[in-house]
Amino acid sequence: MSWLNKLPGFVRSAAGWEWALWKRLPLITLAGTIVPALVGLLAALWWPESPWRPDGSWAPGFLQLTFALVGLVILHWTLVLTVGIGCVIVMLMKGPAYVADPYALPDSERPAVSAGPSGAAGSLSGR
Repeated sequence: MSWLNKLPGFVRSAAGWEWALWKRLPLITLAGTIVPALVGLLAALWWPESPWRPDGSWAPGFLQLTFALVGLVILHWTLVLTVGIGCVIVMLMKGPAYVADPYALPDSERPAVSAGPSGAAGSLSGR
């Protein structure tokens, strides 16, 4: 007995944007990480005063820019992850259909008529 049995006669849907987007996600992730890192590096090099002070603290403006860039990278990763999950969902929905193991129903298409919980005839409860 195999886990996944493909549904015979199922026609797969044509691939759409999900595959094109799925293949570009690593590049999009890398670009969205490198660009803010380069902005932070350039800001550190060309900051008007030294971003690092002798007492070990950072310049407040540079620290605010660093926090904004880290937040931007985390937001970007979150968006890429969300789009990736959406692509996987669409790929699974368009992929081949699978059939689960058959489950024999206790009744036929027309359930037996029996007395319901209140004892009235005509209930469809079957038990």
